[in-house]
Amino acid sequence: MNDPSQARLASSLSTVDVVALTVGVVIGASVFETPALVAGNTGSGWAALLAWTLGGGVSIVGALCYAELTTAYPHAGGDYFYFQRAFGDWLAFLFAWARLVVIQTGSIALLAFVFGDYATELWPIGAQYSPSIYAALAVAGLTLLNALGVRQGKHLQRGLTVATIVGLLVLIGAGLFLVPESAGQAAATGASDGGGGSFGMAMVFVLLTYGGWNEAAYLSAEVRDLSRNMTRGLLGSLGLIAGLYLLVNWAYLQGLGLAGMAGSEVVAADLMRAAFGAPGAKLISLLVVAAALSSTNATIFTGARTSFALGRDVRFFRFLGRWDADTETPANALLVQGAVALGLVGVGAWTRQGFEAMVDYTAPVFWLFFGLAGAALFVLRRIEPETDRPFRVPLYPAVPLLFCAACLYMLWSSVAYAGAGALLGVGVLLAGIPLLALRTARSQEASS
Repeated sequence: MNDPSQARLASSLSTVDVVALTVGVVIGASVFETPALVAGNTGSGWAALLAWTLGGGVSIVGALCYAELTTAYPHAGGDYFYFQRAFGDWLAFLFAWARLVVIQTGSIALLAFVFGDYATELWPIGAQYSPSIYAALAVAGLTLLNALGVRQGKHLQRGLTVATIVGLLVLIGAGLFLVPESAGQAAATGASDGGGGSFGMAMVFVLLTYGGWNEAAYLSAEVRDLSRNMTRGLLGSLGLIAGLYLLVNWAYLQGLGLAGMAGSEVVAADLMRAAFGAPGAKLISLLVVAAALSSTNATIFTGARTSFALGRDVRFFRFLGRWDADTETPANALLVQGAVALGLVGVGAWTRQGFEAMVDYTAPVFWLFFGLAGAALFVLRRIEPETDRPFRVPLYPAVPLLFCAACLYMLWSSVAYAGAGALLGVGVLLAGIPLLALRTARSQEASS
């Protein structure tokens, strides 16, 4: 069904754009960090590769659920709109609030800190605050670029995504073909030197690395030939991502061995150093800079769509619901999102643990609402059976049940990982309850 409120949104995005944005969000700096953690929690090279394969499978299961939701309910608000129809305005409001002040803005700040860390390795500025300065510049610059127009944002995204994939292919080639033979022999020896962790913990890091593909839902109102392009875009991008992740980890295993991976703090740099020497470390820093910029840009591009939908529905946030017809963007929502993200960059600079602080801040709240999106599929099938569904999840209800179970596991794991750090994000989420109560009271006064 097409929501009337979306009539002004131009259908200007193709399958290629959906793939570029999804790949750009998912393939960030984490793929250069988490493989070492996965290797440290598995007992063999084959087990590590199995974990990455299962992670791709779980993500594809989730994409099948989202393919039904996005094609049946195309809306710039994405999950916000699904929650509104399935559970009511109250949960939709809390989600939009969480996305504005925790989930999306925290993710933008997190990715910007990754960019800042690696940019500092290449060109340090401002002494100890160099990463924070770079992070703030990335948030401000990319926000303004996207506010100039959807064409500027999507073309930059295509270029950054291509650069990231090319860089990953260089990394794959280095590990499989250019590392000296002695290193390959060490890889075979190291395959039996598994870590002392657990396979379940390895899956936590794998699924975190696959995270972000659901951002495509916020483009559904702007995609041409929605039923075909959205489904192809989601499944095609995840197939591409899973293939790249498997090849990259195979290259790590070939070049460093399982023990070498598990013992490395900068596994990608170690691999490139083995293949090219000192210049290889600089090359991988350039790659991570491109990947982090790609993810930050894609997250900014999609993030403001929920705030736009909130502004369309809630009078208190009406200024967020203005769509600029000239630039084809929710300009106000982009600027407010950028301001909040800059505030979180400031928090990260103050704690001097930018990346880690943002992981603790965002993860539990993200997985809570991700699981609720899977539950919304069941509710909407029951209460709106007459809605046209161009794509239906195969093997229903087993597939969405599997997705919800995976989300619950990740929610538990992220709380266990973040510990006390999770309380800040949850506290900011709960701060939206008084706003919800105020909105409800004003609605009752208006209707009386």
